[in-house]
Amino acid sequence: MAGEINPIATHHIPGFITAPGQTDVFLVGIGIFLLVVIFLLGIAFLWLHSLPERMAHKSQKLQFEVVAVLCLLALFTHNNLLWGIALLLAMIDLPDLATPLGRISDALERMVQPRRNVVVTPDDTPPAPNPPQAADPSADSKTGE
Repeated sequence: MAGEINPIATHHIPGFITAPGQTDVFLVGIGIFLLVVIFLLGIAFLWLHSLPERMAHKSQKLQFEVVAVLCLLALFTHNNLLWGIALLLAMIDLPDLATPLGRISDALERMVQPRRNVVVTPDDTPPAPNPPQAADPSADSKTGE
């Protein structure tokens, strides 16, 4: 009696239904598929979060470190605003103000440098100032005093 099928049951059983005690191949296949999809989604998530950092690094931006820190903060805090700011900073080319200011500073130092290192040698003694002269009494009478 155990081997007979109930007369009300359908005589065609779908392939995904397994007999008792056998391995469910469909369940194992779906489990492996889900593990692969979750792994690939994780890789895509990390790849997307590093996108602004790679953009800034590829174009040699000055603000590369700021973009990298913002990307890491966005990754760990799940704050999308930080990621958006990092993406904007990676796309925008900030002007380089340090180089011209450094050149101006160097030029000013070179202009002042010769004046600072004036060395007086014994041969080049500067002329002594005129000694004070005695007061001339006739000079006072000329001024009207």
